[in-house]
Amino acid sequence: MGRLSDLFAPETVAVVGATDREGAVGRAILENLRDEFAGEVIPINPNRDEVLGLECYRDVQAAPPIDLAVVVVPPTVVIDAIEDVAEAGTDDVVVITAGFSETGGEGAERERRLRELAAKHDLNVVGPNSLGVMSTPNGMNATFGPENALEGSISFMSQSGAFITAVLDWANEQGIGFQDVVSLGNKTVLDETDFVREWGKDPDTDVIIGYLEDIDDGQEFVRAAREVTDDTPIVLVKSGRTDAGAQAASSHTGAIAGSERAYEAGLEQAGVVRATSVQQLFDYARALSGLPVPETDGVAVVTNAGGPGVLTTDAVGDSSLRMADFTDETIGALAEAMPDEANVYNPIDAIGDADIERFREALDIALEDPNVGSAVVVSAPTAVLQYDKLAEVVIEKREEYGTPVVTCLMGGDRARAAEEVLREFGIPNYFDPSRAVAGLDALARHRDISDRVIDEPTEFDVDRDRAREILERARDRDDNRLGVESMDLLEAYGIPTPEGEIVDDPDRARDVAESIEGDVVMKIVSPDISHKSDIGGVKVGVSDEDVYDAYEDVVARARNYQPDATILGVQVQELLDLEESTETIVGMNRDPQFGPLLLFGLGGIFVEILEDTSVRVAPIGDGQAREMVDEIRAAPLLRGARGREPADVDGVVETIQRLSQLVTEFPSILELDVNPLVAGPDGVQAIDLRLTVDTDEL
Repeated sequence: MGRLSDLFAPETVAVVGATDREGAVGRAILENLRDEFAGEVIPINPNRDEVLGLECYRDVQAAPPIDLAVVVVPPTVVIDAIEDVAEAGTDDVVVITAGFSETGGEGAERERRLRELAAKHDLNVVGPNSLGVMSTPNGMNATFGPENALEGSISFMSQSGAFITAVLDWANEQGIGFQDVVSLGNKTVLDETDFVREWGKDPDTDVIIGYLEDIDDGQEFVRAAREVTDDTPIVLVKSGRTDAGAQAASSHTGAIAGSERAYEAGLEQAGVVRATSVQQLFDYARALSGLPVPETDGVAVVTNAGGPGVLTTDAVGDSSLRMADFTDETIGALAEAMPDEANVYNPIDAIGDADIERFREALDIALEDPNVGSAVVVSAPTAVLQYDKLAEVVIEKREEYGTPVVTCLMGGDRARAAEEVLREFGIPNYFDPSRAVAGLDALARHRDISDRVIDEPTEFDVDRDRAREILERARDRDDNRLGVESMDLLEAYGIPTPEGEIVDDPDRARDVAESIEGDVVMKIVSPDISHKSDIGGVKVGVSDEDVYDAYEDVVARARNYQPDATILGVQVQELLDLEESTETIVGMNRDPQFGPLLLFGLGGIFVEILEDTSVRVAPIGDGQAREMVDEIRAAPLLRGARGREPADVDGVVETIQRLSQLVTEFPSILELDVNPLVAGPDGVQAIDLRLTVDTDEL
């Protein structure tokens, strides 16, 4: 167990602000503790000698030693109350009281003082603005919710107290139990990462679930969750999916990789199984808390109804699983055991008059098949089938083969008794076949998460001092943006760039062009003009004799387009052969929660049209960089589709890693685009660069 173990297993709990006044939160918490808590409950109130039949103390100093203090006093005296608790030697505190940062400036100042006080005394503080905490092994319900949780192996955290009360009401009806429950409140001291770490070390917690509206420190959460999810599944509902974070972004990467993409990438890298609804959250949790992981992705379906069998097959097709291919031996055994009218292929349709023995034989034969990693038993109610007996068969075969099996016993009251029996043996029953398959899919995803190997980022030999010098140029800009004039930044980190130079007069442009073999590309260089080609600010295939006129033309077009634009000059650059190359983009947008968010995809003019991109939170190693390349739909272009010569994919992968190192080592880089990064058979070249720098971080 971790440092928060005493928070959930106290022997004494004090309610600071206990009262017997009807409708008061302090009374509700005291009643909940008094009725079921296995330890001692200590009311604290200077105006009472007794509260609800319990001896009351004027303050914590006068009370017996306290393991956990639940604070429910008015907001103006919370800080003083916690100071008294700390001086009495209590480390674990739950602050129920609202009136902190959620209420404005005065509350925010109160919350700052609470954070400082917790740091001074090394307190573990839940809240403020919290519903409270629960732990079922000792019957502790230190909340003002209307009922306690059932005992189970799921630990549950939520940023919404109302969400907890609603979920517990539903879960109690469904017979779903919990180990620990925490209402996070304002997360002033303890947040989601602390509880992930704690429950990851708890042998009695099989699954961690949660409802989150935000994550305070995405990088720390990813690190903690990666360690935990090797053994303990984490399933989260993350609300507030929005593109609002992308609206203020100025780069291609920033526009595409908004806040929701950051959460998607961060939670995926953390090994979190993400649910999109409360129902899905518990569908996943029920499977993960009671069943072993499947050895293969092959699913066998056994049913007495053709329609539901087809629905189940469709659900498997929509998941990461697949319908198991039965061996010839399996098909032969089924043909011998089933009626002639039955379907002996997958899904197995034992037809409508199937009794218990026919289900038993079909499930037995299916689970014997080496291609079957899991099974779904789907049944419609009939007069010849008793669901309680079918439940016994499922339990027997699941234990015999050690293979995950879920059921879909369709119907109402007829299925309730069987459902309860199945639940006792860790087998979830779902009314909808698609939900049953989703539960198995969550098991397979957790298996893949547990089996994954995350390689450490490569540390390349780079010129950090040179990079810092280039970034310092942003101090001299009005808008802290840098462009192609800073291509040396990429070279300092070993990212190849074409031969060329930025010049500020046409004669120098001609000299540079003559030093480069073949025709050149010329581009206007201005931090105020993003889409250069749209205004005629780019000329491709310019010969030496045309360079002078081309220089004058692109400058004139830029002046006409935006008279007040800052013109730094014209870039004269080596012309690359793009015939066998693919234009890609590599970029970064610094997310407020997760930090540097890397992006790779199809680049050039298509980046914002097709949005064929993949995203990861930096830093990443070779494996994750390679996954980014493989994930985009255009990956076959890089691999050599339809007779094309394959691009240097290894060069692309290395460039992504080098960019990952750059943006990790320089937190001052807020946004960065390399677009395009041209990937050809002979290597990669970064053609254009844009970045935004936070000069306060330099």
